[in-house]
Amino acid sequence: MKPPAKGFFHFVWEAFKDLTIIILLGCAALSLGLGIKVHGLKEGWIDGGSIFIAIILVISVSAVSNYRQNRQFDKLSKVSDNVQIEAVRGGRRQQISIFDIVVGDVICLKIGDQVPADGLFLDGHSLQVDESSMTGESDHVGINQIQNPFLLSGTKVADGYARMLVTSVGMNTTWGEMMSQISRDTNDQTPLQARLNKLTSSIGKVGLVVAFLVLLVLLVRYFTGNTQDENGNQEYNGSKTKVDDILNAVVEIVAAAVTIVVVAIPEGLPLAVTLTLAYSMKRMMVDKAMVRNLSACETMGSATRHLYRQNRHSHHE
Repeated sequence: MKPPAKGFFHFVWEAFKDLTIIILLGCAALSLGLGIKVHGLKEGWIDGGSIFIAIILVISVSAVSNYRQNRQFDKLSKVSDNVQIEAVRGGRRQQISIFDIVVGDVICLKIGDQVPADGLFLDGHSLQVDESSMTGESDHVGINQIQNPFLLSGTKVADGYARMLVTSVGMNTTWGEMMSQISRDTNDQTPLQARLNKLTSSIGKVGLVVAFLVLLVLLVRYFTGNTQDENGNQEYNGSKTKVDDILNAVVEIVAAAVTIVVVAIPEGLPLAVTLTLAYSMKRMMVDKAMVRNLSACETMGSATRHLYRQNRHSHHE
């Protein structure tokens, strides 16, 4: 009843969607192109290449950490979820894993059992089911052949016993479809991620504005003849200036503007945060606490602080 396992490239793609990474990728591409144009391939690739290396490092650390934790979490989940249940096969009762249940199986249910699949009530006595996990209602629901013969995966037997005929399993059950929908929709950011994205966005906007103003001023100074070359000669002399010289000058001006944007964005910030959260996950694993996502470390830290404040507040009251 779980969604398909996420592959490594899924986590790589998730890391790529970070706002800081996207901005840095654009700046790295511009810096690389302009650097090669101005200084040649031998020296021009250094600035842009360095940014690309930093981006690859950030994405690699984040993707590998999330992928490994996801794999370990899935392994632990399989062990803990591998519940044995009683089924009728070949005319006799036998214990089977809930992962081996197929459509058409006859499952025996008793008090305390969780219904492992969607199915129909065959026979039994005084069967009462707790459907609070599905509907939120705390009242137990009576199941019988006449009025309500449907049993839903994920519900729990509160009273009585029965046999059920399995009609759907896994992601095709009502519970599986609901969990799949939840898994697709839960992309909320943690408070730290939201603050970092807001900070990065603000810094990026300021950097872009400053870079645009610098670009505008430098272009105006160049084309109005207020700039000089190394020999003290005026760089732009109208129609007398070669087109190639004009292009080189404009490229250098654009490169200066791009440099401002690159310097303004803290490319080390996502790497520092990723490494910090990854270290927290490793420390928690030593204490047998499995964390599935890096962001959960920050979320739990905030929750602990919040509960502490609540306790202090309650104590004063």
